[in-house]
Amino acid sequence: MIDAIELTRELIRRPSVTPADAGAMDIVEQTLRGLGFTCRRMLFGEIENLYARYGTESPNLCFAGHTDVVPVGDVTAWSQGAFDAQVVDGVMIGRGAVDMKSAIAAFAAAAAKAIDAGQVAGSLSFLITGDEEGVATHGTKMVVEALDIEDEVIDHCVVGEPTSSEVFGDMIKVGRRGSINAEITVEGVQGHVAYPHRAANPVPVLLRLLLRLQERQLDNGYPEFQPSNLEITQIDVPNTATNVIPGIARARVNIRFNPRHTGADLARWIENEAAAEAQGFAGTVVVVPQISGEAFLTEPGPFTDVVAGAVYDAAGRAPELSTTGGTSDARFIRALCPVVELGLVGRTMHQVDERAPVAEILQLQAVYERLIERYFQTFSAEQTTGS
Repeated sequence: MIDAIELTRELIRRPSVTPADAGAMDIVEQTLRGLGFTCRRMLFGEIENLYARYGTESPNLCFAGHTDVVPVGDVTAWSQGAFDAQVVDGVMIGRGAVDMKSAIAAFAAAAAKAIDAGQVAGSLSFLITGDEEGVATHGTKMVVEALDIEDEVIDHCVVGEPTSSEVFGDMIKVGRRGSINAEITVEGVQGHVAYPHRAANPVPVLLRLLLRLQERQLDNGYPEFQPSNLEITQIDVPNTATNVIPGIARARVNIRFNPRHTGADLARWIENEAAAEAQGFAGTVVVVPQISGEAFLTEPGPFTDVVAGAVYDAAGRAPELSTTGGTSDARFIRALCPVVELGLVGRTMHQVDERAPVAEILQLQAVYERLIERYFQTFSAEQTTGS
């Protein structure tokens, strides 16, 4: 058996700030090998990834998560060492306590119990990355692509992100909005402010373009999703002189969008608006879009029923099925199979003194135990009936 609390502490004590691993993946691999999992380390660039599987038959229920964490910020502001994993008054304090080393430990402990009880009528797998908090180019995205090429079948996936909103078990995520960033560069002609006819000021062009983008109402929402929104995240004019018309101005925008849009469509829209604003301007307007992920939804059905039922059985609460919040690695995994996210209360993630009550970590383990049990009861029975 695995002690989820001690395993959480072991993981927190590895300062795995992206892209560093600091031995965190070794701990996960050793733990799973001890349970009989076949483990594959998948190194892409400098990022450590792990795919581990117990069993060879279908259905294959996968748990996905990440060992990397965000920087601690001001170390002097922490009441305890950020990587000391101290338990104070029943609360685990440390970077990764919520997001999301505790979830990895809880699912490993739940898997150990399920294996010991002979409940795995198929396969259990783990997809763990060290690149979720970073640019996410060499982590789950590349593991999913590799598994897809190899025809590795994952039937359903649970991501251990901290999805609970106010109290444990009040929310699971069944979808996410997509995300696109666009960097806009307007290059004009630098000159003296007293002779504007000899210059081409890029600032008014950039401001008009940003206003055009901001004024459009993208949509009124989509079933299960909130409206899409565009936010201006940066404006930069590298000019320190008061008597110089700058030669360049830059901005960045981000759009969080629902399934009414695709990233490619939004990129074309921004580019078209930029081209329209550039007409008659003695300079250039360049847009560089980067699509972080498309919007997706795991439709309500047997799988979401299994997950929600496990929460109700172990926590006594019927969770809301939500699509709110930011992006996660679920956006990559959805290419392989239906995916939901289920974890602790996320209120302190990325904060100083990130913390999780020990009782809630154990409660999450209990939910995962019931989820595994319900999953194989449901989907192994389906396969038997279908055959």
